[in-house]
Amino acid sequence: MSVIAEAAAAVTGTVAFSLLFGVPGRFYPYCGLIGGSGWLVYAGLMNGVTAPSAALAATIVVILLSRTFAVRERCPVTIFLISGIFPLVPGAGVYWTAYYIVTNELELAVRTGFLALKVAVAIVLGIVFVFELPQGFFRFAAKKQVQSDDI
Repeated sequence: MSVIAEAAAAVTGTVAFSLLFGVPGRFYPYCGLIGGSGWLVYAGLMNGVTAPSAALAATIVVILLSRTFAVRERCPVTIFLISGIFPLVPGAGVYWTAYYIVTNELELAVRTGFLALKVAVAIVLGIVFVFELPQGFFRFAAKKQVQSDDI
């Protein structure tokens, strides 16, 4: 599957998760853009770096975009953060870990489980790093207020 097709699937999955999460419809394009951008960064880096490193970089992009759009739209950042991070969550790694445990392939279970844990920790670190930036850093994205004498 090409990177573009994967990104389109990430956009679709993110928007679908936004629907399930109860995000207002006007934010679906933002959520899709954020999820797709995160996946593009992740997929683009996977050939050159480890999965946790790619997940960290992609998470940083997702959180930067989430905070930017939250300031722009004057809404909580969790609207974009939770749905935008969805494509990066290592669900397949957790699934394969459980599968290998059930099939008694413990060496593979440990290997895949540890990789899934490292990716999850990278995601958490990316979230923490970007949330440590002051709110003023994102003021550039705020919509300008229309003054009554401008009308």
